Amino acid sequence: MDIKRITSGLLGFPLVLIVLVFGNKIVVDIALAIIALLSMNEYFNAISKVAEPVKWIGYLSCLSIAIVPIIPEEYISMVATLSVPTILIILFAQVVATDMKTSFKDIAYTFIGILYIVFFTLFVALIDGMKDGKILIWYAILASWGTDIFAYFIGKYFGKHKFSKVSPKKSIEGCIAGTLGALILMLIYTYIANTFWGMNYSYLYIAGISIILSLVGQIGDFAASSIKRYVGIKDFSNLIPGHGGMLDRIDSLIFLAPFAYVLLSFL
Repeated sequence: MDIKRITSGLLGFPLVLIVLVFGNKIVVDIALAIIALLSMNEYFNAISKVAEPVKWIGYLSCLSIAIVPIIPEEYISMVATLSVPTILIILFAQVVATDMKTSFKDIAYTFIGILYIVFFTLFVALIDGMKDGKILIWYAILASWGTDIFAYFIGKYFGKHKFSKVSPKKSIEGCIAGTLGALILMLIYTYIANTFWGMNYSYLYIAGISIILSLVGQIGDFAASSIKRYVGIKDFSNLIPGHGGMLDRIDSLIFLAPFAYVLLSFL
């Protein structure tokens, strides 16, 4: 049994609980911006093995997570529409300004990192800002962490059939158990929300989105693994003992966050 992994989880969970339950919008958004900065730094360190990413624009984009959620709602769509082309313009301007010392490959890897880490993490902040967001955000977390926990332990002790070379340690048994685990945890959480917090969430709907979010989160995990295999590293860093880096810890959560935001908005 991985003692470091369990210890880090037991120490980290109360911190997440305190920030999300007792922290106001500003505290949560700042915490997410810091998480994005740490993740972006890990991503850039990994990608630097095969390219020279434009780091300054990536780091600056992370800070926007603490700013965008306070933009008036009527301007959100306009800001979202302009953000992607604006970043592309800046990146291509970097190519021109450096006389192509910054290459297309460099800005492509940079742009993917911004989309992957910043935009996806932003949806975690948006979920927290929804009506009953303090309750709803735990559905995204349970879908991600519940899948990870059940997939890890069932896969470790009962996994016989390997899933993909992208992540050799993952098994079909673990992936199935992860989805079932997330489903059970999210239904239990729904019972608590309906019984003690006055919610009226549909168990059938929650069951459906739990399966969708778990599967999307597992694809996110494989996406992160594919990046690591491409650059030849095991983990993005050793920031969190037993778990690797910050990006290793949140890869599935941020991948499923946009889908969770849309699906939870119908509750």
